[in-house]
Amino acid sequence: MTKITKEEVKKLAALAKLELSNDEVVKFQAEIDSMLQHFKDLDAVNTEGVNPTSQVTGLTNVHRPDLPQPSAVEPEELVKLAPKSKAGYLQVPRVLDQ
Repeated sequence: MTKITKEEVKKLAALAKLELSNDEVVKFQAEIDSMLQHFKDLDAVNTEGVNPTSQVTGLTNVHRPDLPQPSAVEPEELVKLAPKSKAGYLQVPRVLDQ
């Protein structure tokens, strides 16, 4: 079984900017060990020949009924209408200062 050390828990907490008490370090050490064991168990599963799955519920995107599908206006036409554009993209004023 993978065993995470208290120092590793403290390092993870520091990276997440969390302050943990000694009791919390022990608690999370056990919880993280449990999670890592689940991943180890999953690694042992034979997935040979299993296709990747990203969606199992059959849901599809829902669009407003009043919008034409696909859009009646080509993106290039919209860029031409913009006050400023650069390399085929809309150019807008900077809103965040660095």
